[in-house]
Amino acid sequence: MRAMVYRGPYRVRVEEKAVPAIEHPDDAIVRVTRAAICGSDLHLYHGMMPDTRVGMTFGHEFIGEVYEVGPSVQNVRPGDRVMVPFNVFCGTCYYCARGLYSNCHNVNPNATAVGGIYGYSHTCGGYDGGQAEYVRVPFADVGPGLIPDWMDDDTAVLCTDALPTGYFGAQLGDIVEGDVVVVYGAGPVGLFAARSAWLMGAGRVIVVDHLDYRLAKAREFAHAETVMFTEHADLVRHLKHLTEGLGADVVIDAVGAEADGSVLQQVTAAKLKLQGGSPVALNWAIDTVRKGGTVSVIGAYGPLFSAVKFGDAMNKGLTLRMNQCPVKRQWPRLFEHIRNGYFKPSDVITHHVPLEHIAEGYHMFSAKLDNCIKPIVVPSEP
Repeated sequence: MRAMVYRGPYRVRVEEKAVPAIEHPDDAIVRVTRAAICGSDLHLYHGMMPDTRVGMTFGHEFIGEVYEVGPSVQNVRPGDRVMVPFNVFCGTCYYCARGLYSNCHNVNPNATAVGGIYGYSHTCGGYDGGQAEYVRVPFADVGPGLIPDWMDDDTAVLCTDALPTGYFGAQLGDIVEGDVVVVYGAGPVGLFAARSAWLMGAGRVIVVDHLDYRLAKAREFAHAETVMFTEHADLVRHLKHLTEGLGADVVIDAVGAEADGSVLQQVTAAKLKLQGGSPVALNWAIDTVRKGGTVSVIGAYGPLFSAVKFGDAMNKGLTLRMNQCPVKRQWPRLFEHIRNGYFKPSDVITHHVPLEHIAEGYHMFSAKLDNCIKPIVVPSEP
């Protein structure tokens, strides 16, 4: 099969790999029909995540058709059209029993820090991802879900991570009616978080970014006010001015490890790898939320130390809530919202990239070329 293969920072290419085989009785093999490049894939592409090994295939957002199943699998069968959450989870451990699928204890040797994630380094279990023609899906009776007949492929692939994660970010904020919500980051997850905030009762939504085309999308898709942080010498002071001097009730960090805004943080995190990510957006979130407010963190950070303003968070009496999204838990409500017209997830897609051209797709997305917001990867037809 053809698959994206990592060859080192900023170096990916398409190579021939063996079609994955059934390794356990509860495995399935899925023929991929859509995958995506996620903003958090860029952390891998840029060499930010530890234990990202040469030869790995990325891609934690994918859907497809079941090609083969192990002898224990009962809930899916060959030919089924399925969507696969980015979380690898067993469905039976202490955490899965409580709906914390992203914290599954049985799928990752490093599970004290994180559960399993497809295509996201050996820190997250070492599972090959879906930027390929075929992918092995463990625990096939609990992870994949059948794609509803009314749902198109582009919508379905966004339901494997970007949309649920954005929605989850708004959930973590415990938004109440009339709240002022600030979202850092106008990528797909930030856009979905901003749009979700309205559904949860927000009275005002402000999105912060530094790219004109992404802020334009935030105004169009999320109906949000926007702030270009490069236009303000003191962003925190500006946001306090916009919120009557108090700060926002809820702030959502949808940026993560590669936040711009500080040369020092960029050098120590992205260049020298001395931090688990540049905490610029997270520190801005702590500074711009009101005292007693809530900070929701859904941007991805690595496991290393980061210079976060924890003392300020403590002294302001903040609630900090964060996690990788337990995707499957979000599906029932999100499917209702999509059918009712509250979301058209595919509106954030800007490019369809053939698998053969995935190196160009990564470069375009990383360098923010051609107004790229969300690229979808399309394997060739068999």
